[in-house]
Amino acid sequence: MGILNDIISIIKTIQLRDIVDILAIAVLIFGLFKLVRETRAVQLIKGILLLLVVYFIASFFGLGMLSSLLQIFFEASVVIIVVIFQPELRKALEQMGRNNTYKKYIKLFSKHRKSDEWIKAVKKSIVDAADTSVLFSRSRTGALLVFEREIMLSDIAATGTIIDAETSVALFGNIFFNKAPLHDGASIIRDGKLYAAGCILPLTDNKNVDINLGTRHRAALGISEQSDAVVLVVSEETGVISIAVNGVLLRDFTRDALIDKLESFLLSDYVDDNTDKKIKKKGREED
Repeated sequence: MGILNDIISIIKTIQLRDIVDILAIAVLIFGLFKLVRETRAVQLIKGILLLLVVYFIASFFGLGMLSSLLQIFFEASVVIIVVIFQPELRKALEQMGRNNTYKKYIKLFSKHRKSDEWIKAVKKSIVDAADTSVLFSRSRTGALLVFEREIMLSDIAATGTIIDAETSVALFGNIFFNKAPLHDGASIIRDGKLYAAGCILPLTDNKNVDINLGTRHRAALGISEQSDAVVLVVSEETGVISIAVNGVLLRDFTRDALIDKLESFLLSDYVDDNTDKKIKKKGREED
């Protein structure tokens, strides 16, 4: 009864902020477990837990030198954890930055608009990329086009050659021609323009990727995992047209389906029906 009365008295002292605090810590711990699950970090955590057990045993039996060494280790554990878990921590922070949940609420309180010229340029780059992909699919020419979104890829662009030109089927054809010096790398499209070509992309860390996929597809998945980019891939072996986004590979696109999918990824946040009709009307008048 004494223990029960102590528990009841503790419960009575709990306030709403204490509940929120406990839930926040629980979510944080759950997130950490989810982050390290099925990764090499699990083995590192097991090693740290083993050191904790050794430390308590050493303290219990009065092993002063061992206890002191382990105590120094745990005092510097913050720095050690940052060094050891650097890849996992970086991945977690990138995922937090790419989380679209908070962006939806921001859009409710701010106008998220782009100029008609910007939208028209992006639409043109999408059509040019789709037309080029169909031609490359028939001729079995490999291609890798990265459509930049909110996350800037200037560090990736720096590995290639800056072009900053309007897109066209002819330009893509010259870049990805198999004798051209830039054909092996990826091309980055920024704001509807071909910003850079011959860029080197990071490969995916996913061990469950289909073994039949080559380096080009693995690079597309890699940059889509590390950024919010939409990546268009044409297979040199099969001619299959694919899109990589958020670490997922979507395959077997026709020209029209490819245009629709790219527009849904790149323009859905900026174009409403009225804006779309206005742009199409302006395009017909120019024609």
